[in-house]
This record gives sequence, structure tokens and C-alpha cells, in this order.
Amino acid sequence: MRFLLPSLLLTAAVSPAADPKESDYYPIQNVPNPANLVLEVGAITHTPEGRVFAATRRGDVFEIQHPFAPDIAQAKLSLFASGLHECLGLAWNKDSLYVTQRPEVTRLVDENHDGRADLFETVSDAWGISGDYHEYAFGSEFDRDGNLWLTLCLTGSFSSATDYRGWALRVTPDGKTLPSVSGVRSPGGIGFNALGDAFYTDNQGPWNGSSSLKWLKPGSFAGHPGGNDWFKLTQEIGPRPPDPNDNSRMVKERERLPTLVPPVVMLPHSRVGQGPTAIECDTTNGKFGPFHHQLFVSDQCYSNITRVSLEKVNGVYQGVAIPFLEGFSSGIIGMSLTPDGTLFAGGSDRGWGSRGGKPYNLDRLRWSGKTPFEILDMKAAPDGFTLTFTAPLNPSTAANPASYAMEAWTWAYRADYGGPEVDQVLPTISSAQVSPDGLSVKLTVSPLTKGHVHYLKSPGIRSSQGLPLLHQDAYYTLNEIPSA
Repeated sequence: MRFLLPSLLLTAAVSPAADPKESDYYPIQNVPNPANLVLEVGAITHTPEGRVFAATRRGDVFEIQHPFAPDIAQAKLSLFASGLHECLGLAWNKDSLYVTQRPEVTRLVDENHDGRADLFETVSDAWGISGDYHEYAFGSEFDRDGNLWLTLCLTGSFSSATDYRGWALRVTPDGKTLPSVSGVRSPGGIGFNALGDAFYTDNQGPWNGSSSLKWLKPGSFAGHPGGNDWFKLTQEIGPRPPDPNDNSRMVKERERLPTLVPPVVMLPHSRVGQGPTAIECDTTNGKFGPFHHQLFVSDQCYSNITRVSLEKVNGVYQGVAIPFLEGFSSGIIGMSLTPDGTLFAGGSDRGWGSRGGKPYNLDRLRWSGKTPFEILDMKAAPDGFTLTFTAPLNPSTAANPASYAMEAWTWAYRADYGGPEVDQVLPTISSAQVSPDGLSVKLTVSPLTKGHVHYLKSPGIRSSQGLPLLHQDAYYTLNEIPSA
């Protein structure tokens, strides 16, 4: 079921030639690769001193020389390490680069300061590998307590053939490995919000009707039972949760399984993307634009980035996903946002292909200084949603309920791979109240459906300057309805 927009809104649209473009605000620049190195980037990180490193799926680590040069043509790649195995995590601490590769976390040190790693030291190898292609290992930056987080893909999509496949682990500063979260399926990246809580992206598949952003709450169950047999190896968390009922609903299984944490934000398959990967939080204090403390989630298949804003309701994370930027030349796997507001992104089209069209990429982007007219945030209310915007609104368009349309749905929580949108609802937007400062709107919506994605489209909205929204779509995952 899809909603139909009133024809009067379509005729009121600004002509395409007058519409702003994403590149007006965030132009993408390609880091030069004159040697045609195979840069299937799997992870990127930066140091406090401004060094930037990119690791590849093929096991190389490069340092980007002059990464912040005004002219991107001045940036150059220098080999820092090689001989590793499928690097999908990078983090810097003191004088060391920590690489998460398929079999272990490795500490790299350039002891003689010649620009190449000399020391390769195993930090943790507390999980198994079988040779199955699907057994990826993703690593995070260091968290607020000095821990490195790891998410381990299942063996294939359905099962776990080796230790802790389908889990998230933490490696402590003293080298101890702590099993922390079960129920992981096929992660694509790990990151933290501004409060320091850990999140990961999980991809559509068994027990995952669509891809999503999930909270790595220590001791919780993320939803896929395939790796739960490894509770027999740990006393850190437990007991093993009961298996979910097949072809149920997440909201119903949460009532039965106390450790089950629902996806924080669903990333609707074939609408937002088809393979979410890295997570970066904007802590640049305005140097990357108006999206302070929001998350940026990349996608390997769609070669794009989605913006996510979170809130906690009744102790559960939920929030909204809004398109941010597309047009990268390959599928993004790794990202790093530096304190000066420079985002580095790179990846590959291997395996699943990507919209970008090139086999690999390493790109840089910065905010142009122009503020796009966007939905800045969307928050749940007991009887609807409150929208805030990046610029003042035209009050006549914003106060008209016909400027908006909404539909809602969920997915079956089932053992089969993925699945269609189900349990569709068409909520009614009965009123739209504009705030005195013209920067927010309270939408009264009925019904609100717990556990559903509420998809808002706002084609009739205009700014006080007459601009349409750069992105009209917003997808809010309503895990909890706030109390009055």
C-alpha cells in the first residue's frame, strides 16, 4: 500500500531547474590514486594530530598524506602496512594503530618512524574462523572506557559454525575479551552516539525483515538466534535467551523475551538502501553543518549516506532516518569524520555491486557553508510527531495538513530471509501547528502504531525563502509511544 499525494501539491512544486542539489552543500572529492592501487577500503580512522589512515579488504593499510590540503590533488597515498587479512576496523590509540582483521585485532607500531609499521602484535583472537566467506569481523574506534568493540558475522546467513560468530565482543584496555551482545546477523559497521553508547548496522536476512541500526546494549539479544549456542562458553552474560517465535512481530516478541532489544532505526530495504555499513557521529560543533550529534550511516549497495537522529523513550532508543547524500563512485564501507568537519569515505563494489559504478573509491567531502533546507529532526509525541527544520518555514505551507502524507508498516519477525512490508496503516494527519519562531511544526497523527516505521513525506513544505525541502522523506521507527 502506498499513499497518493494531492495533485495540488504536485503542481505547486518548484521547477527542477530551480531546486537545490546535494552537491551545493556537500561536494564529493575523489582522493587521487595515480598508481591505480586496488583501494577496496574497509575502514578509515584519524589521529589527534591529523593523520588519516585507510585499510583495505585486501589487507593493506595506507596513510593519506596531505589529507586536508585545499586542493584534493595534493593528497597522496603512502603504504603503511601490508599482509593483513580483510581489514574492516581501524582505531588509533597513543602511538599505535589497531586493525581489526578477519582472525584478530592487531596492534601496529612504526617503531623507527619511517612511515611503515614495524611491530605487528596480536591483541585479541578470541573468536573462530572457518573459511566461510561470510565470517567478516568489524571493529570500532575506542569507546569512552577504552574498549574496542567487535561485531562478528554469522557463518553464512543462518548459523554459527565457530566461536562467537553472531556476537559483539569488547576488548578491554588490558587485553581481555568480553562477550557482550548475542543475536548479531550480518553487521556492516560499528559506531557510537554522542553519549558513547555503541551501535551497529545489521543487514536484511533471516530474523531481519529489513536492514537496520541496532543498539549494542551490553547483555542484550539483538534478534538472530543463530549464534546463541556460544552462551556455553561464557559466564559474562546470560542465561541464553529463548528462541523467538517464527513469523511473529518484534513488538510481540519483546513482551516475551526480556533481553531482546528492537532495532533502533529501520532502514527500509530498497527505499533507503540495501547494505548499511559505517556509522559516524557529528561531534564537530557545527563544522560539518547543522546536524550536531546526529549519526551518518553509509550504504555499500546504494553508494549513499543516510542521516539518523535518535531519542530515548521509556529507556529504548528509536529515531528517524532521512536521506543525506548520494553519488559516491563506489559502495561505501568505511568512514571517518575528523574534528575539522572533513568526512572521508571509501569502499568497494565487490560481491554485491553498487550504484557508484566503480570497483572501489576513496572520497573526501566537506560542508560548503551553505545550510540546506531540511527536516533537522523528528521526535515522537503522544499524539503525533514534532518536526524541526534548518531554516524558517513558510507558515501557510507548514500549517496545511495537505502538505504532508504518512504511511506506516512493519516486517514479520521470521526465520526466512528478509520479507515484504506488512501490516500497513495509513495514519491521518489532522493538524499542523507551526511554532512562533517558524522553525518547528507539531503534527497531530492518528493512529500511531507501536513497532511500525512511520514514513512521512512533505512535498508541500516551503521555506520562508520559497525553497522546497532538499529531502522530503523521513522514516521514523516508533518502538515506544511517549506517555502523555
